[in-house]
Amino acid sequence: MKQIIREKYLNRLIDLQDTPDIKIITGIRRSGKSELMKSYIRYLQESKENANIIFIDFMDLDYFELKEYHTLHQYVEAHCIENANNYLFVDEVQMCPNFELAINSLHSKRKYDIYITGSNAFLLSNDLATLFTGRYIELHVFPFSFKEYSQYYDDIEDQYQLFDDYVRYGGFSGSYVYRNDLDKRSYIREVYETIVNRDLVQKYSLPDTQVLNRLSEFLMDNISNLTSPNRIANTLVNNNISTNHVTIGKYIKYLCNAFVFYKIKRYDIRGKKNLETADKYYLCDTGIRYSILGMRNMDFGRAYENIVCIELLRRGYDVYIGKLYQKEVDFIAMKSDEKIYIQVSDDISNEDTFKREYEPLLKINDAYPKMILTRTRHPKYTYEGIEILDITDWLLG
Repeated sequence: MKQIIREKYLNRLIDLQDTPDIKIITGIRRSGKSELMKSYIRYLQESKENANIIFIDFMDLDYFELKEYHTLHQYVEAHCIENANNYLFVDEVQMCPNFELAINSLHSKRKYDIYITGSNAFLLSNDLATLFTGRYIELHVFPFSFKEYSQYYDDIEDQYQLFDDYVRYGGFSGSYVYRNDLDKRSYIREVYETIVNRDLVQKYSLPDTQVLNRLSEFLMDNISNLTSPNRIANTLVNNNISTNHVTIGKYIKYLCNAFVFYKIKRYDIRGKKNLETADKYYLCDTGIRYSILGMRNMDFGRAYENIVCIELLRRGYDVYIGKLYQKEVDFIAMKSDEKIYIQVSDDISNEDTFKREYEPLLKINDAYPKMILTRTRHPKYTYEGIEILDITDWLLG
């Protein structure tokens, strides 16, 4: 399989090198956490003198006996070299019960630079503060971006065709080795079903998966639509699925904890405050939607909106849905003192559609950048101070 160096994530690990924090790499299954760790190990081996690499992969039977936290601790201590730079890497750490006891003990000795990865359903962001008594830093890994997808398929020069393919197949790079549509979809479906029907069931001891599966499919089918547990529960009940808003609320949280979906809250632009009623949920990767639902009810504008949302999160922005009077702005992206207002559309060649997209932006009374991302197939231009960009150019930029 062709290897793509994920420079953004690798550089982040390099920035954190030799800091006293436990570095925890999180992300959905098959997003590339283990490969990132291996890339970083190669970097250390090539650039760091006196580096002692202690690597444990719990998916490898060679390390089976270490799946007991006392034994894990003893193994690491036995492989520590005095006066060396000791780097500890543990992949799929959740396969060792009570692993946090060993990791916390090793961290307290202040002689290891520690990096760990774990299954998305068992090493959750909201569990980290409970698991680790020392300082930790989370590095969240997403599936391949469109830019990385284009690097993988660098033999294809037509970026517009590449983007059409990316909308369908997404960023799970393990699917790229397969040549036909059926095999690609089968790979992605297997990743998804492992998370929903095994990981989450095991993590939360769920009695059955029917409600969870129907809920997840509903959210996939309603990307970019405002929704709430009450509305979803009513819809499922009307389709003869027995559930209630409390269960739906819990299951949505589980799906978000496992990074299958990301919850985006609404923000009142005029009142400058978060709104608590109704949110939007975006799928971690559009390849999952295509693999599970096929082209059923396919709305490319909403698929593009999903891709932009995940890209903004990937670039480190805090993302909100903007509300201004009775109008909506697809995204407000904030980072430090930076703010961008973004509309996303499939096609603005129709004047009414174009007007619908630019009108809310023109009503915003501040000087922060405003843009419309769409399929122009033309260089960037402006309208009344609003930047109009082809979505593929923005994703590659």
